[in-house]
Amino acid sequence: MTGVAHPALGCVGQPRLLAGLDVAERLDRAGHLAVHGPLPSYDPDALVELAEAIDLRGRGGAGFPFARKLRAVMRSARGRDGRTAVVVNGSEGEPSCLKDTAMLLHAPHLVLDGALLAAAALGAEDVVVGVTREDVEGSLRAAVAERGPAGSRVRVVRLPERFVTGEGTALVRGLEGGPALPSGQKVRTSERGLGGLPTLLSNTETYAQLAVAARLGAPGYRMAGLPTEPGTILLTVGGSTVVEVPAGTSLAYVLDLCGAGPGQGVLVGGYHGRWLGPAAARSVLLSRQSLASADAVLGAGAVLPLPEDTCPAGEIARVTRWMAEESAGQCGPCVRGLPSLAGVVEDLVGGGGRAALEAVEARMRSVRRRGACSHPDGTASFVASALAVFPEELRDHALGSGCGRRVLGALPLPADDNPERLVVDWTLCKGHGLCVDLLPDIVRLDADGYPAEAVMPVPGRLRPKALRAVRRCPALALRIQE
Repeated sequence: MTGVAHPALGCVGQPRLLAGLDVAERLDRAGHLAVHGPLPSYDPDALVELAEAIDLRGRGGAGFPFARKLRAVMRSARGRDGRTAVVVNGSEGEPSCLKDTAMLLHAPHLVLDGALLAAAALGAEDVVVGVTREDVEGSLRAAVAERGPAGSRVRVVRLPERFVTGEGTALVRGLEGGPALPSGQKVRTSERGLGGLPTLLSNTETYAQLAVAARLGAPGYRMAGLPTEPGTILLTVGGSTVVEVPAGTSLAYVLDLCGAGPGQGVLVGGYHGRWLGPAAARSVLLSRQSLASADAVLGAGAVLPLPEDTCPAGEIARVTRWMAEESAGQCGPCVRGLPSLAGVVEDLVGGGGRAALEAVEARMRSVRRRGACSHPDGTASFVASALAVFPEELRDHALGSGCGRRVLGALPLPADDNPERLVVDWTLCKGHGLCVDLLPDIVRLDADGYPAEAVMPVPGRLRPKALRAVRRCPALALRIQE
């Protein structure tokens, strides 16, 4: 990712995590204390009790109970001279998710409060925040400096911006100066994490929620949300707007608030998430129980409605290709399985027939439960969910009829910093139109049947098709330019 996306902010009801940001763009230390007040201290048992009383769960995707993580770190620390570490996962390699970025840019002290609160309870000397964006790093370093001596125990480390950077073992390896790639080993960071120490690792929003709960207490925290799922949730809607809502809010209401509707369907949970059809999107609530009844998960809180005027099959193909390119490249399912899956999805979209549909199913089976991390499973689930929600759309594309719509890029992907370009030589072009048949996502024709632009950027995923268009142009009027 290029790291230039800055989210708009909104809320349903009274904000907690985003409190004060209606009048200030960023809460410095003084502004933070004016809005939230001082942070109380908790001993280890009291902090575990608080996390249990509010059923605090990780907000990075897995939804693991935070109290169980705390207990596991405490248990492991007994055999390690009591030494522990605290890690904040502030990396967002998911291009559809900006909620942690919003917190770290606009309310960094709330995140630091939660991390330092946990560190004090655990007796951890090392508090490390892993980030991937330059602006986020700058905001955090400023917040650490604003705390004076109290911030000296916090380190901020910049890591490569990749989808897999946020995986637990990848994050720890990166923070220790190694490659930010999954280790491939089933190691719990609560047993052996940063520096080999028992490590409490959770994402940005989780620590911010802990800091809010510490101030409100369990009864106050439970006044928002559902009895079974108290508190608020941060969502990224459409890849651009971060909204804080009470748990149990209607998904349809949130979409309407953001000026969107269910469209052709809604992807919930990001690119390792699940698709909801329009009817399900209109009825589901933003709670674990309601989403589970629709075979969906909240994941990292990304909500992506698919507009009516884009091609679902093409959108799914481009995300699948990007996911294949974002793999760690360390195991067979990632090195060969995911590129093969992306290839057969592209064949399906291009009219590969029933054989392409069968090939997609086969490729999904070949990567499931065989990877060194969850990335192959998550990618296969994304495709499987699309097949379930858009069966007729994908079948029509496979059989050659398609939908006739262009791919608008409604599912956000990182911008290509230095894309190659498809260049038209006007002295040779005869307006055959073969280029638009091969590259409908790049080339559009003017009223006279000629390419409307002379120079068109070519995303990396479409380079093979662009080369094919160059080779097949009857007038030899196309070339690829670096």
